[in-house]
Amino acid sequence: MIIDISEILNCSICNYWFFKYLVALLVFILAILILKIFEKFVIHGLQKMAKKTDFSFDDVIGAMLDSIGWPLYILFSFYLSFLFIDVPSIINQYFPTLLYIGIAFYSVKAITVLVEFIGKKILEKDAEDGQVDNPGIKLLTKFLKIILWVVAFITILNSLGYDITTLATTLGIGGIAIAFALQNILSDVFASFSIYIDKPFKIGDFIMIGDDMGVVKSIGIKSTRLQSLVGEELILSNRELTETRIHNFGILEKRRVSFNIFISHETPNVKLKKIPKMIKDLIKTIELVEFDRSYLKEFGEYGLVYEVVFYFASPDYAKYITAKEKINLKIKGALEKEKIGFAYKWKPFNSMNA
Repeated sequence: MIIDISEILNCSICNYWFFKYLVALLVFILAILILKIFEKFVIHGLQKMAKKTDFSFDDVIGAMLDSIGWPLYILFSFYLSFLFIDVPSIINQYFPTLLYIGIAFYSVKAITVLVEFIGKKILEKDAEDGQVDNPGIKLLTKFLKIILWVVAFITILNSLGYDITTLATTLGIGGIAIAFALQNILSDVFASFSIYIDKPFKIGDFIMIGDDMGVVKSIGIKSTRLQSLVGEELILSNRELTETRIHNFGILEKRRVSFNIFISHETPNVKLKKIPKMIKDLIKTIELVEFDRSYLKEFGEYGLVYEVVFYFASPDYAKYITAKEKINLKIKGALEKEKIGFAYKWKPFNSMNA
């Protein structure tokens, strides 16, 4: 019996099972090799390059690409190889969905890397500005990551053929119920974001809200904490801070101070004329103090009223108090030296800061 080799090479079974599967195998191996080369030279090369530069965006691009795992590479390689062969119907039915799930999973994973990077950069910028902690940004970062995974999960369910209308309705109703139950807490949470975006004050600023005042120690999700001048801690809700007027002395470039001195009516005119220049000369010797004016303002009920106005070039309240004390002592000493008497009965001390 003579075997015709040409018939074997031309048989449909050989053509189908050998040649097509060989091509598919080669495509699969080639795709794996290309992806391996891409990972080794592009991703790893980009990461090495990023370490040598101060530009941070290439860091996050490298981290996003590196977050894509090999399961997706293998699925993609199988997908390309399946294009060259006839695969069973069950694979045709479910493999595209499996590939879609892989793409959705690693896409969300890469986006979460970007979200974490942006949150980290915002926190670093806040630290440079003196905002040592910002829980609002940390909460927002986690919230966005949760939203991304929820959206990906719903999208995958929809791709599998499930009716997500009921699920979306249930989530919507549940969200409304939770928001209604936690409306006071959520008001404070959103107020914390408003404080962060608008920046009416920052940690370290000295602020006054109504009758309360103190140095901002921390800005939390629900409340802001102040340390008062006498030492106790004041805890104020963020919602309250966004609904009231705030006096922020922490951003003062210079503080305007005005006060009155009451001099005895019996003081001779010769000495009265000396008072403005005398006050001007002694105020100019005080550090961080800029003299504005000093003059005989009016004839008061209990004495002659001299108004003194100066500027203090620092937002530091403790330094201001020290400078004000020095000014008071120097004025009293200079008046005593000139034997100029104060009025016997004083009106309440008048001081105005702006």
